[in-house]
Amino acid sequence: MYTSSDVELLVQMDRANEDVCGLAIAHLLRRARTVYGDKDYERPAGLSVSHLYNLRKTSGYQRLRVSFTKTRPVCNPIGVRKAPRSNGRAGWVRVDSVHQGDLDGIKGVYHITCVDSVSQWHVEACDQGISEAFLLPVLEALMAQFPFEIGGFHSDNGSEYINRKVAKLLEKLRIEQTKSLSRHSNDNAFRMSRVDAEYAADEPRPLC
Repeated sequence: MYTSSDVELLVQMDRANEDVCGLAIAHLLRRARTVYGDKDYERPAGLSVSHLYNLRKTSGYQRLRVSFTKTRPVCNPIGVRKAPRSNGRAGWVRVDSVHQGDLDGIKGVYHITCVDSVSQWHVEACDQGISEAFLLPVLEALMAQFPFEIGGFHSDNGSEYINRKVAKLLEKLRIEQTKSLSRHSNDNAFRMSRVDAEYAADEPRPLC
């Protein structure tokens, strides 16, 4: 019977040797006891390869081996990776979508929010899905509700917005498509940039 202390020793050995195969780790556990005389490895030294893999699957092992991996940048040529620069003119909008959640197995709707970065004009829609078939008509309807010409469309890196069909729609409407930087979760926040805020402070300001 292996204890939590034995599992911790296995975790330490795996971590020190970068998770090599079970056969090599079993050999190193035996070596720690027989060659270096470490009494802590009395039980782990008898660990078979098959049971070693079983221990790696236990909750105790997994809890000690929690690791976090940074989001990998995605090289997608669609959209320009930069913050929108409206220079104080309305028409540079930021868009985001949030899933309402499911209830009793019934799929919830998606809330799609579109906000102008200068005037803060806010348009929102609900959609049953964010695939191309559902999203394209909703995006067209959203942009048609703004009382000024749209010049820029900014989103995160989600595939619902960064795809060829959305890019084609925006190109047809002569709208610049920009996207957030990787690993910058606040880059698409619905707020005015410093430059936009300075322009917005001057009254009156044009809406188009």
